[in-house]
Amino acid sequence: MKKGNVLVGQSGGPTAVINSSLAGVFKTAKERGFSKVYGMRYGIQGFMDEQYIDLSDHIKNELDLELLKRTPSAFLGTCRYKLPEIHEDRAVYERIFELLDKLDIEVFIYIGGNDSMDTIRKLFDYSLLTGAKQKFVGCPKTIDNDLAITDHTPGFGSAAKYIATSTKEIICDAMGFSYKKKNVNIVEIMGRNAGWLTGAAALSRSEDCEGPDLIYLPELPFSIESFVAEVKKILEKKDVVVAVVSEGIKTAEGKYVCEYATSSTTTDAFGHIQMTGTASYLANVIKNELGCKTRAVELSTLQRAAAHLASKIDVDEAFNVGGATVKAADEGSSGVMVVIDRVSDDPYQSATGVYDVHRIANGEKVVPRNWINKAGNYVTEEFLDYVRPLIQGQYSPMMVEGLPRHLSMNLKNYDWVTSRRK
Repeated sequence: MKKGNVLVGQSGGPTAVINSSLAGVFKTAKERGFSKVYGMRYGIQGFMDEQYIDLSDHIKNELDLELLKRTPSAFLGTCRYKLPEIHEDRAVYERIFELLDKLDIEVFIYIGGNDSMDTIRKLFDYSLLTGAKQKFVGCPKTIDNDLAITDHTPGFGSAAKYIATSTKEIICDAMGFSYKKKNVNIVEIMGRNAGWLTGAAALSRSEDCEGPDLIYLPELPFSIESFVAEVKKILEKKDVVVAVVSEGIKTAEGKYVCEYATSSTTTDAFGHIQMTGTASYLANVIKNELGCKTRAVELSTLQRAAAHLASKIDVDEAFNVGGATVKAADEGSSGVMVVIDRVSDDPYQSATGVYDVHRIANGEKVVPRNWINKAGNYVTEEFLDYVRPLIQGQYSPMMVEGLPRHLSMNLKNYDWVTSRRK
């Protein structure tokens, strides 16, 4: 029996391995006999404007597939679009399902985080109401590692590897300016309300690096006064302090520290405020209170874009998870998200499973309290034991003229051998 087509989209903030999942979807769909694999341009929002491509026009061979696995950002383009509830605007759903039928879509796959799983949930629920034929499966992705049920999310391991590496380099740089000078470096890490990424900075502590002095996660209330006191105490013993803070740290009153830095309260479609300026604000506080040299470092989008430093474990798991979404749908599952189950730590092994998306959408997994030290200013060895296996190995970039080569829609007529446009 001839199979229909697969439609895949990417949503939310990208990761260094989001396209490895896309590659896994494409390859597995072709191996399982689906006719076409369409890609939504700019997620569900672009799809409603009939923005989609046939991925076979861009992935011609195994080399293209390998390049895609090593390409940062979202190859298809992404969006932050919140579907209305079904009872609020049924016309939106009628439009989407009209297009799904037009393209003979059998499987709908969305690669994303919490908000993307909300989209899968709503589309699946609508399909139950109308008896639609499509299967809806979520493919996990987020550097924040805050999706429920799954042991961890594709994208987190590579971001953790980049953060730990950058923290080591920042510490080395700071030490070079320490002669007869007191200086404080504050590093701001992404993650919103979950401190997984921030805690990963502790991985920099090794034989050749003492690691950061302080680490503050958003799971616990943050006191600016206590922070200043801690920094002052450390400066009495050493000349350099490196503190790592989450962009989402909040005071006991529930106010984000970044809100002190800017009056802006810009939010996206899901009500998330734009978080930036936490490190800069705290650096100014330290400078004014203690009178020493300070520097604020905001790693920003590099945390999710550094494909050149991606973890091999992460790339491989992202690819496998992408393939598992197709397999799940092909075997009858719908309204689910593929999850990663940790089988063992030594040696590290994982497997994929599926779980009801209603248990995952709009949830938020945070760092357990017992993985943060008693003082609330560092992570424990249990935390490091959890993260360390996820940063292992690397995929060497495919280099052309000294720089990594990526797959690009604008270069589909490019000769990779001669490095010239055809």
